[in-house]
Amino acid sequence: MEAFEVIEILEKGEDSQHQFKRDITNAESLAGEMVAFSNTNGGIIIIGVNDNGELIGLSNDDIKRINQLVSNTATNNVKNPINPITENIKISDALLIIVHIEDGIDKPYMDNNGVTWVKSGSDKRRVTSREELRRLFQSSDLIHADEIPVIGSSENDIDLKYFKKFYKNQYEEELDESNLSLIQLLNNLNLAKDNTLNLAGLLLFGKAPEKFKPSLIVKAICFIGNDPAGDKYRDSIDIKGKLKVQYSGSIEFLKRNLKYVQKNNGINTLGEPEIPIIVLEELIVNALIHRDYFINAPIRLFVFDDRIEIISPGRLPNNLTIENIKSGNSNIRNDVLTSFATKELPYRGIGTGIRRAIKNYSDIDFVNDIEGEKFIVIIQRSDNK
Repeated sequence: MEAFEVIEILEKGEDSQHQFKRDITNAESLAGEMVAFSNTNGGIIIIGVNDNGELIGLSNDDIKRINQLVSNTATNNVKNPINPITENIKISDALLIIVHIEDGIDKPYMDNNGVTWVKSGSDKRRVTSREELRRLFQSSDLIHADEIPVIGSSENDIDLKYFKKFYKNQYEEELDESNLSLIQLLNNLNLAKDNTLNLAGLLLFGKAPEKFKPSLIVKAICFIGNDPAGDKYRDSIDIKGKLKVQYSGSIEFLKRNLKYVQKNNGINTLGEPEIPIIVLEELIVNALIHRDYFINAPIRLFVFDDRIEIISPGRLPNNLTIENIKSGNSNIRNDVLTSFATKELPYRGIGTGIRRAIKNYSDIDFVNDIEGEKFIVIIQRSDNK
């Protein structure tokens, strides 16, 4: 790093990606910082400054000692071991060490005491919930939420009529003609394990997924005005049921709460929606397929006078950025749901949905809320452009 870059960071203060240390002598404490950064997007530790970012400096002996401590801690006190990069830099007369820690690819990391740490603002905190640990496993592609068995569910919770129709369309034979039982078929399709449905099976073909997990819904509200804290609304509904029902219900909710413009059509025609339906279809499908199902929160669909917001639980997975997804990059979070979505929903699975939405309606903003663990799509309404 250049000296001016370090000075700029010090002036801004500590945050989720920058930690200041006057000195480091304790391997256990250092391991906690390394684990937290490795589990949370990476970052740097600047050693030789106080908490306010003022230069203190290190001696030559300190430089040698700390570099060795960093190396030994990363190897012996972090599980799995990581490979931080150290950089010695001089600013004015002060010697500093910059420790660069990458976003880990083998999460979750933990210290020698078995504690998993993540960053929380400029500090760190212990991970105590199973859901958060699962999300860390998910980021390393070791576990997927849609493959987790839903305790208490069984083949009896399948919408049999719906599944039979799907089976006939896909495999060109009646379900009753198969030599396998229903639960065997569900297991073979990766929709169940033993006698229990997984989340994908429940969402795709279940009678009432929300009975087992109440967060598996879309909460849709059309507000009067532009304030999400407002208590006046024109329309409100909890859209429940299997994934296809949630999709169609969300689109119908938006259609009935949009304005329709005559343009060049005759006065007796309904007119065209202010936002092209293909845009709404692409963004709703994206929310349903790519949300983080480890987070127990519904998708929220808010219609305001000046905008529409689609709020999905979970930030963008792994190293995806907003620029990435605008360019057509994708990272599959829910493998089973994605594989079936091309059969059940207007979904192509090739990473072009966001690009297609922007092409058809450019006034769309995206917010990847890392701290709040949510991804927000904001569609400006045409009358407010």
